[in-house]
Amino acid sequence: MMTRCPWCEKTDTYIKYHDQEWGVPVLNDRKQFEFLVLESAQAGLSWLTILNKRENYRKAYDDFNPVKVAAYNNNKIEELMNNPGIIRNRRKIEASINNAKHFLEIQQEFGSFSDYLWKFVDYKQITNYYSDLKDIPAITELSDQVSKDLSKRGFKFIGSTIMYSHLQAVGIVNDHLTSCFRYREISQKYHDLDLRNEIER
Repeated sequence: MMTRCPWCEKTDTYIKYHDQEWGVPVLNDRKQFEFLVLESAQAGLSWLTILNKRENYRKAYDDFNPVKVAAYNNNKIEELMNNPGIIRNRRKIEASINNAKHFLEIQQEFGSFSDYLWKFVDYKQITNYYSDLKDIPAITELSDQVSKDLSKRGFKFIGSTIMYSHLQAVGIVNDHLTSCFRYREISQKYHDLDLRNEIER
């Protein structure tokens, strides 16, 4: 029987996300932006709630195109506030638009947001070694560092806890439990692999 991280076993949606996405290095800026929007929307809620609304977000946010999101105006904010398919929190919606603008600034400065983020770990995935869910931290020195830097650049709803979830989601860190079949698959493929030439620019 296939062993998975126990947090994902509640629903097929969670299992699919765990098996196909969580912990896999994201080297594409559109995907990075998608996770930033979703992670900030998740604040105070369960990740499963957000995953269940993911396709609604994709439609509402122009397939997570940061250029389009950065240009959203008050009319678009009201449209999003009236969309029952997403989290209708004005501060989170306004933060997503604000963050899109600063996301574009980072792309201008570093060539891509992926370059910016992966530079924090010298373009190599961090492979952790946890055997129990209770041992996985909510924040780390790395998430503190990235969160503080993004905050200085004007990002909102991007605290250290949210940022650590982002780092896990986009594969900066591999936090699958060592007993999980995905831990072995991901670590064997990416541990110590320099990803700087794999980033989509």
